[in-house]
Amino acid sequence: MSKYIDRAKVLRAIVEPHYNCGQSVILPFAEELGIPEELVMRFAGNFGGGMKTGALCGAVSGGATVLSLYGLNDLDTLADYYARFRAKHPEAIDCKPLLNRNAELGNEKKPFCDGLVYECIEIAEAMLREAGKIE
Repeated sequence: MSKYIDRAKVLRAIVEPHYNCGQSVILPFAEELGIPEELVMRFAGNFGGGMKTGALCGAVSGGATVLSLYGLNDLDTLADYYARFRAKHPEAIDCKPLLNRNAELGNEKKPFCDGLVYECIEIAEAMLREAGKIE
């Protein structure tokens, strides 16, 4: 298992303070880059719940942010990242339709969102390794 996913699992288990999906994706990588937790908590504070409006999934936003933190911020990279996510979730990359589909399947929200966090970390980590940004 990935050290980034391991760290995210710890974060997702903490009740207070709450780490939203975006913060939980970003923080394990930010710690390695020396970016303070307080800064991540502030700049990703609105990522949860699809920017608090059901829009782009916070975990997806978090993964895109991680790629950018490592200098992978070109359109082709972002398109590849979204395509990898959509390969598992062709219905949407937005929070509200993802959650609606999960509810239709009779699943609980928290485990589903936790799973999205781990998937987005997995995708970002793979892309960073492929680009030679991490070992």
